[in-house]
Amino acid sequence: MKLLHADIVYAEDREHLAIHPDSYIAVEDGIVKGIWRKIPEKFRGIPVTDYGDGVLIPAFSDLHVHAPQYLNRGLEMDLLLEDWLNQCTFPMEEQFADPEFAKLVYDAFLDDMIANGTMHACVYGTIHSEATGYLLESMDRRGMRGFVGKINMDRNAREDLLEAPETAIRETEVFLERYGSNRYTRPILTPRFAPTCTPELIAGIGKLGKKYRVGVQTHLVESRWEAEQARILYPECSCDTEIYERAGLLDNGPVIGGHFIFPTEDDVRILQKHGGYAVQCPDSTISIIAGIMQTGTLLDRGVKVGLGSDISAGHHIGVFTQVARSVQLSKLKQFYEPDGNRKISFAEAFWMATKQSGDLFGGTGSLEPGSVFDALVIDGLSDAARKLTPEQTVERFCYIGTKENIRARYMNGELLER
Repeated sequence: MKLLHADIVYAEDREHLAIHPDSYIAVEDGIVKGIWRKIPEKFRGIPVTDYGDGVLIPAFSDLHVHAPQYLNRGLEMDLLLEDWLNQCTFPMEEQFADPEFAKLVYDAFLDDMIANGTMHACVYGTIHSEATGYLLESMDRRGMRGFVGKINMDRNAREDLLEAPETAIRETEVFLERYGSNRYTRPILTPRFAPTCTPELIAGIGKLGKKYRVGVQTHLVESRWEAEQARILYPECSCDTEIYERAGLLDNGPVIGGHFIFPTEDDVRILQKHGGYAVQCPDSTISIIAGIMQTGTLLDRGVKVGLGSDISAGHHIGVFTQVARSVQLSKLKQFYEPDGNRKISFAEAFWMATKQSGDLFGGTGSLEPGSVFDALVIDGLSDAARKLTPEQTVERFCYIGTKENIRARYMNGELLER
């Protein structure tokens, strides 16, 4: 049993933050037992870890991030999507054929992710099974809940990043068998996006999804270019998302659609039907000028929406920064396209990055009783002339905070070393 004292803030629901100032939280076996203003009699005598004016919040979830692109963050940001892939991204991913290079990058990536308060993630690897396996195992050893995918693609990319469909399917099945029973981090099927996958490959991994009951992550209607290419290459499908539905990829586990910026009515209907997540990646949207998600509209229609850093099209690994960007972009969307779009509140964006996304990983993303205690203590954000409320502290952290404002990190109930 652990007792902690702090100001406590988490998303109660989509529209409201739960605020517990000057309160105590009890954690047992990594699970939150309750929050009180005074220590209950049954807990008296248990040592208290006192964070004073620090604010305790849930750890964040990143639903769309490319681990092998970590070394490219903040570079080549003047390129648009197609050029950025061919000139920057694909050349970097080729280097992950070297397992030792991959280990060096992936360890740094995971350390930085945790340092910035992200403890759950849906992660893209590369086509390289050994390197991607190391990434998955490293997350699992750290106790990070998540999904890691070996990328599948067999056309429209650099030759060294393509596999023959039968090779890709065989290697993916080995990957699923090897890592499918891990405790915290598990495999997820990862066709990069429709223009890089032949119908043969999509059909093959669709069969694997059914056989192993495993979900899928991919890029969905990220840009007009991608959406147009998908319709050209799959003329029998009305939209990007139908390609995966026809292959049976949306019925077996989590469905994670990165970006989802230009959905048709059919895209929205299909994603909602299968309980899939649309993932907004605000910094990425700004950098490669793909477009702005209809965040408020999708939320109002009942679509699950999470946030992603999208390293390295996005330049900051901290998902807390994307909370602020999400609000900003929703305001731009409403201002320039007022018909059918609305701005979202800070509470909604924070909920998307914590409780809504945390549900994907099994009881994380909140501090209400029964939640897995993955949490951060933030402070150092008030001014000498103005002391912030707990809610204001959280908002300021998402707008101007850094990892240096994270005073303590807890994962599965255990305090992590800095």
